[in-house]
Amino acid sequence: MVTRRDLLTYTSFSMALAALGYTPAVFAAQGLKLAREVPFSFEGLIRQAKESAKNPYVAPEKVPDSAVADINYDVYSKVAYKPEYALFNEGTDRFPVSFFCVSSLHHLPVKMFVVENKRAREIIQNADYFTFPDNSQVALSAVKGNVFSGFRVLEHQQTAKSPGVKDWVSFLGASYFRAVGELGQFGLSARGVAVNTVFGDTKEEFPDFTQFWFESPEKDSDHLVVYALLDGPSLCGAYRFVLQRTKGVVMDVECSLFLRRDVGRLGIAPQTSMFWFSEMAKGSASDWRPEVHDSDGLALWTGGDEHIWRPLNNPLQIRVSAFSDNNPRGFGLIQKQRNPDSYLGSAGYARRPDLWVEPKGDWGKGAVQLVEIPTDDEIFDNIAAMWVPEQPAKAGNEYQFSYRLHWLADEPYPSKLARCGITRLGRGGNPGAYTDPDARKFMIEFQGDVLENLAADAHIDAVVTASRGTLKDIKVEKSPAGKGNWRTFFDLHVDGKEPVELRLYLKSADKTLSETWMYQYLPFTSSPKPMQGV
Repeated sequence: MVTRRDLLTYTSFSMALAALGYTPAVFAAQGLKLAREVPFSFEGLIRQAKESAKNPYVAPEKVPDSAVADINYDVYSKVAYKPEYALFNEGTDRFPVSFFCVSSLHHLPVKMFVVENKRAREIIQNADYFTFPDNSQVALSAVKGNVFSGFRVLEHQQTAKSPGVKDWVSFLGASYFRAVGELGQFGLSARGVAVNTVFGDTKEEFPDFTQFWFESPEKDSDHLVVYALLDGPSLCGAYRFVLQRTKGVVMDVECSLFLRRDVGRLGIAPQTSMFWFSEMAKGSASDWRPEVHDSDGLALWTGGDEHIWRPLNNPLQIRVSAFSDNNPRGFGLIQKQRNPDSYLGSAGYARRPDLWVEPKGDWGKGAVQLVEIPTDDEIFDNIAAMWVPEQPAKAGNEYQFSYRLHWLADEPYPSKLARCGITRLGRGGNPGAYTDPDARKFMIEFQGDVLENLAADAHIDAVVTASRGTLKDIKVEKSPAGKGNWRTFFDLHVDGKEPVELRLYLKSADKTLSETWMYQYLPFTSSPKPMQGV
């Protein structure tokens, strides 16, 4: 049985490896074979999903293990889709689409269609569209039916936004997809929907995108429209994606969801990322690098116009945090640390994209929920963020959501107030007076134009609250890090191991100067007091 960790690991690995299997070339006329035309519309797809949800779930048939046993992890990195069979490869004004092959990592074949003038034609799939090493395709060639497991949208190197980048969007595995940011690097993933992610003893479900429709783009079009049908034990869904290559990637998403049965935690616009450790608090990680993560914090812009920054944790046990809101204006997992020296390795963590969700229309009451799962390695995605509606998700419920996904190098709508910078944790107290091993010192830096012209002796108050414990030695000072940088220090004295919810912002008189810093502190004891020198 495939576990949550297996699925996330396989998807992360195979997306990374598959990116190596395509070599840019001059595209010849596409040689794909297409089936007979049938009518198609998004409204019809929504009706199809709604009708399907009225019937019991039937798991899709997967490719037999024997057919893909030879296409293992090592072989998969060498499988390449032939450029001459790329969809929409006729000229540099279009974005070619190529396909992933089923493998021992991804057994589920996915149907693909081309749409033109509201008529759809299914792509007749064939293993001959790929090149395989060492006869690994022999068993697969005998499979009668579909052999595509996902797709990616390629860049023409003549017009590439990021030279050297081969593809800028990938859909592969369950309802996972991802895109490059403006720094030309893949990183965290999005999903079509999240079902019962870390919800008591209920097993998490991973609904699948089972069919995709690609709308033939107009000449000189700056976007690609893709439709998708989602199916799973608890729900069905119809999706419309408008993919646009900007300085990063922008996706406009419309989805209609229909529930077959009750769902304990229904996650809308979910994101999946990895946070192992950072310089803020390395914890038990034993690694030579200062930081290892795809994202280092959750940013929120509430319906009440408050900007919030919440640094991530790698906890010792699963934690779920909820940020209640009404009609949120945006949220996303962010990679704030962009200094390569903070990572040192060759994985490109400093260039990983941010993913910002911009809701459209009335989302009502609910909460942005942050899930943090323990991990001991960078290959495991352990962070999730999603919008969860307030009302229970019951069988028969219908949902319509529209939103825009921004894959960038920073929030698209940053606060005009001072923004949170680095966070550091250390022993509470002062040199020569570390008397309480359970005390913790916090340092939070803020930067922004609103602080830039303040004198070094300006009176700034740090408004700090803690859900439990005692706060001491609160102070604010100008930071040597640069003009417009100020930092806050405080000590937290707390007993026990239960989490402490912290909240902080800066003000001067009645004027708020900064966005809000929030953090869930998981108490730990400092190392024993060192012996005095001789």
